[in-house]
Formats: sequence, C-alpha cells, structure tokens
Amino acid sequence: MEMLKNRANGQNWIVGVGSALVDILTHESDDFIMKTGTAKGGMTLVDKAFIESTLKMIENTPNIVPGGSACNTVVGVGRLGGKARFIGKCGNGKFGNLFRSDLQKQNVEPALLFSDSPTGRVLSIITPDAQRSMFTYLGAAAEARPDEIIPQYFNNAAIVYLEGYLISNESLIRSALKKAKASGAVVSLDLASFTVVEAFREQLEELVKEYVDILIANEDEAYAFTGYKDEIKALKALGEKAELAVLKVGERGSYIHYKNDIIKSDAVKPGAVLDTTGAGDLWASGFLYGLVNGYPLEKCGRIGNACGAEVCSVTGANIPDQGWERIRKMVEE
Repeated sequence: MEMLKNRANGQNWIVGVGSALVDILTHESDDFIMKTGTAKGGMTLVDKAFIESTLKMIENTPNIVPGGSACNTVVGVGRLGGKARFIGKCGNGKFGNLFRSDLQKQNVEPALLFSDSPTGRVLSIITPDAQRSMFTYLGAAAEARPDEIIPQYFNNAAIVYLEGYLISNESLIRSALKKAKASGAVVSLDLASFTVVEAFREQLEELVKEYVDILIANEDEAYAFTGYKDEIKALKALGEKAELAVLKVGERGSYIHYKNDIIKSDAVKPGAVLDTTGAGDLWASGFLYGLVNGYPLEKCGRIGNACGAEVCSVTGANIPDQGWERIRKMVEE
C-alpha cells in the first residue's frame, strides 16, 4: 500500500497508545447488567469504589489479566511475530509490575509511564450470550499528560494505533496523534465503543479529519458515527473520513474500503463462542500486522477475522498458544 511506503526503510513497528488497564473478567446474568442501570455491551467510566462494590455482588470468581484495548492489539502483534511497542501509564504497585512483565513476555516493548495512583482496571461482565459490558476505572491511566508522550516513542513506527477511549482525555489524544503524524507513521484509530462515539462524536469527527489514515469501527460504532444502519452506506461514509476504513461485522467477517473499492473478508469460523472481550482489539492485531507485512487487503482482513474468532473461544483477550499456532499456519498458507 502506498500509505506504508516507508515500511521498506525500516519503519516496521506497530506502536499502540492507550490506557494501561487490568481486566477483571466475570460471567454474570442479564439481570445483573440491568441492576447496574447501564447499556449492555457498552463501556461506562466509573470510580474505584463502584468496581469494588460491584465485585462484592458477583457470584463467580473473577479472572484478572493485563488488558486495555490498544494493549490487547499490540500484544496480538507481538504474538504474531511483529515488532510492537505500547505506550500507557500505570501504577507503581503490584498491578503495574504485572502489566510491564506481561508485555515483555508477549514480545512487546513497554514504553510505560508510572504513577503513585493505582493501575486502572476494567470490570468486564460477560453475559450468557457472550456479550461483554465494561466498567472502567482509569486510575493512573487518566493521569497521563500530553508532554509525557515524547516523539522518541514513535521511532521506526510504520503504524501508530490509538484506541478511541482516549478521547476522554482530549489533550492527550491530540498530542499523541500530532506526534505520531509528525513521525511519518500511518495513524490508525479504533472508535472503541458506541457509547464513546455518542458522548464525543464532534471531537472524534475533528480528530479523524485532521490526523487519521485508518479508521476502524464495528456496526454499532459506525452507526453512532455516521448515522447509517445500512452497513455499506456506513462503510462508504467512514471511507469519506479516512483513506482506509474498516467495518467489522462480527461473525460475518469484515469490510474494507480503500480508494473507492470495497473488499469483503469472510469470517473465520470460531469454536464455541464464550466471550467477545478483545474481539475487536485482536482483529486489529491481525489486520495491522498484515498491512505492515505487505499482504493484500483481503488477506489482512482474513488474518484479523482469524484473530477475532480465536479470542472469542476463550474468556478474556489472551489467545492461547494453540490458537496462535493456527493463526500463523493460516498466514503462511
């Protein structure tokens, strides 16, 4: 692709910018979500006390793993064998140390900022239909300052990937976008959640127009951003806002819009769907990895679909070794 012409000159890293968070995963009923008074499948910002009080009400033992949207994506890139770096802010305590060591184990270079505040966390409640509803306490992640995102973090970046959740700290995401663009990297933004788009649509519109080359959305996010329920109309509307646009359509695969062409990538059939946590994040891992390696767009979409399918067959956003082996085999074929 023309937009990645610098890739051959050594700029082949994928750099993620996002909130350094720990995922707390638990399976609960639809009634449990109703009691929280929030929209199922969305993301709600909460305080630490809300998470602690909600945890007291759950019936199951939660699973605790490092997470965060952009972090999940670059971990996927690292597991695929790509060059990956993550920029985010976490606490100095146990969870912060867990976060850093896990990144290194997953072949990701940490570019972490630290705070005396607690590491942020996401309580992901998974309902019987495998949907996840997220309650996010940003903690130290909310303290990241624009001046802390230094240009050196983007050295050798082919693609800089930002999560839309960062829009709640507009000065930070604007600084990161500006420095990423100045580095010569292609800038990719995932719209993150329909609730985020509904709350910050005007700000997102402005930032996409000014900085974003690759815009990624699922159906709900695309509808909130473009006003179109029809997926092809929504995709074309996204394509008017960025050079390359992606519409993820779950178990049906994904659509890619580039230079007025629409490319359909068929889904990779998953096993039993246990949890959709991280499905979009890992889709981006495969897609961006494919782009950096110069694969045709249809194959990039298929790699993304395969990563998304594999992560849906486990609880949480960590694909096991056997899953990565299947994905790598598919890439080689």
